[in-house]
Amino acid sequence: MNTSITREAALRIGLAALELKVAPRELTLALAEKIELPITEAKLVGCSVELLREAMDGDGGGICQMEKEDLKRAVRILWGEGVAGSDLPVRQPYQEGDMPGSIRLACASNAGEMLDGHFGSCERFLVYQVSATEMRLIELRSTLEAEYAEDKNLARAELIADCDVLYVQSIGGPAAAKVIRANVHPVKIPTSGPARDSVARLQRSLVSPPPWLARVMGIAPPSLAQYASELAAEEEA
Repeated sequence: MNTSITREAALRIGLAALELKVAPRELTLALAEKIELPITEAKLVGCSVELLREAMDGDGGGICQMEKEDLKRAVRILWGEGVAGSDLPVRQPYQEGDMPGSIRLACASNAGEMLDGHFGSCERFLVYQVSATEMRLIELRSTLEAEYAEDKNLARAELIADCDVLYVQSIGGPAAAKVIRANVHPVKIPTSGPARDSVARLQRSLVSPPPWLARVMGIAPPSLAQYASELAAEEEA
C-alpha cells in the first residue's frame, strides 16, 4: 500500500487533528480508509463533514461523538482554508470559455507560487489560464502519484496534457519528447523566481506572439501573415 503523503497534506491533517483533539496518525489512518491513497492536498479538498464523521467512526460500530462545528472547522482546515504556514497559493475560479483567446500554462513548482522545479522531481504543477488581458491560477496538480507510475515522465506529461505550454527549470531530452508528444511545448526557465513574473512575460507575448507561440495558439505567425497578405494582393492584381 502506498502510504506517502505530500508535505502540504500532512500539515493540514496535523492541524485538523489538533482541532479534533486526536493524534495526527489516528486522523491519517481514518482518512486513508475513506479516500484513495496516496493522500494529497487535492484529495483533501473533496472531504466533507459526513466523510470525516464516517472516518472517525472507524468500522462503523459507533456514532462519532464529535461536535458538528468541530468537524466543520476540521474539514475547512483539510481544504486548506486559513492554514497558517501553508505555502500554497489560492486557486481562482475558472470555467471553460471564461477567457476567449487564452492558453493554458503549467509551471513546475516546489514551494509557494514559485517557478522553481525540474520536470522529473517537482512537487506540483501550477496551472494558469492566460490571455492578453488576464491570468488566473486555476489548478495545483500534485505529482506524488506520478512517482509510483511505471513510467514517471509519461505520467507527469499526462498530468499536464491539457496544457499548451510548460515552464520548467530543466528537463531531459527523453522527458521533453514525452511532453511534446502530449502536444505541450516545453520551455526552460533556468533561474527560479515567482511564477507570476514568468506568466506576465508570456502574457505580454500574446499580443504579438513569436513563431513558436503563434503555433501554440493556432494562428499564423505575424511574419508569415505579412507575406500571406502580400501574396493575396498579388493574386488580386
